[in-house]
Amino acid sequence: MKISFEELPDQARIWIYPSNRPFTEGELERLIPSLDHFVANWAAHGTPLKAAYTIPYRRFIVLGVDQDIQKVSGCSIDSSVRLIQEIEEEFQVTLLDKMNVTFKQGEFLAHKSLSDFRKMAKDKAISANTIVFNNLVENKEEFENHWEVPASDSWHSRFL
Repeated sequence: MKISFEELPDQARIWIYPSNRPFTEGELERLIPSLDHFVANWAAHGTPLKAAYTIPYRRFIVLGVDQDIQKVSGCSIDSSVRLIQEIEEEFQVTLLDKMNVTFKQGEFLAHKSLSDFRKMAKDKAISANTIVFNNLVENKEEFENHWEVPASDSWHSRFL
C-alpha cells in the first residue's frame, strides 16, 4: 500500500541506496513509475506493506515501511533488493556497493570509494566538518535528523 514518504511514522524502517551519480530527468521519468508500482504492491507473506519512497538529490533511493502495520519479511526485503538490482542494470548505476561514500563538496555531491575517501581525509581534502551521508541510519527519524551530518558525527570520523 503506497503512501507518501511524509506519512511514514518516525520509527518506520528505511533502506538507503546511494547512486554513484545523479539520475537524469529522463531516467527519473522512467524510475518513478517503477518505484510507484513496486511500493504499491510490496507485501510480506501476502499482506500489503504500508510503504513509501523518496529520491533525495536525485541521487539516493530511500525505501520505507511502517512496521507497526506489517513487519517486513526476508522475502519482502529480497524483493526490494531485486528491484534495486534491476534499477542498477537498467540505468547503469551502482546502488548496492557499501564501500562507497557520498559527501558534500560545497553545493555539489561527491561519490568516492572508501579508499579514496580515506586518502582525501589523510590529505586534509575533507575535514571533520565535511557533510557526509550516513546511510546506516535505520528509521525515518534518524534519516531526517542524522543522515546528513558532519563527518565528525558519523562512522566516517574514524578516517579523520
